[in-house]
Amino acid sequence: MSEIKYLKTPLTDSEIKSLKSGDIVYLSGTIYTGRDAAHKRLVEAIANKTELPFDLQGSAIYYVGPTPPKPDQPIGSCGPTSSYRMDPYSEALMQKGLKMMIGKGPRSSEFKEQIKKYGAVYLSAIGGTGAKIQEAVKKSEVIAYPDLGAEAVHKLEVENFYAIVTYDSEGNDLFEKGIATYRKTKN
Repeated sequence: MSEIKYLKTPLTDSEIKSLKSGDIVYLSGTIYTGRDAAHKRLVEAIANKTELPFDLQGSAIYYVGPTPPKPDQPIGSCGPTSSYRMDPYSEALMQKGLKMMIGKGPRSSEFKEQIKKYGAVYLSAIGGTGAKIQEAVKKSEVIAYPDLGAEAVHKLEVENFYAIVTYDSEGNDLFEKGIATYRKTKN
């Protein structure tokens, strides 16, 4: 049975462990944005033992390239991007303490094993609702890689950012769970 969870960053191991695939999460606090270009730079910084632009311990990254804000808004539309492109970079970030990744779409089997190994979770934000998601963002600031434009790393202050736990820290997969449930109702 799915539950509704209200969480605040930074995230603790016990909070992550309490999340189960299918749970609905309302996340508040600081989250960071990053797509593949930013992830590549973060992993290069780790490999080069260079200081990262933010502390990964207990953090959440949202895979998004937001549009420019309208006047008097902190951010423009900010719908999730396809997450599989971050798979090659995710393990290095989880090794440094990343606990939550938010995007859309399925991930590789290797990524799902890494989630279990490092006690992290993957959540899905609903694609096509970028203008609605924008309402949860109270403040946005570019903190790294401004030359990447929309793919720069932003520090977002969010309130009740809505997402669904897709892969939990035990390896349960909402995509598989949903298909199995659908098949049972069809028979």
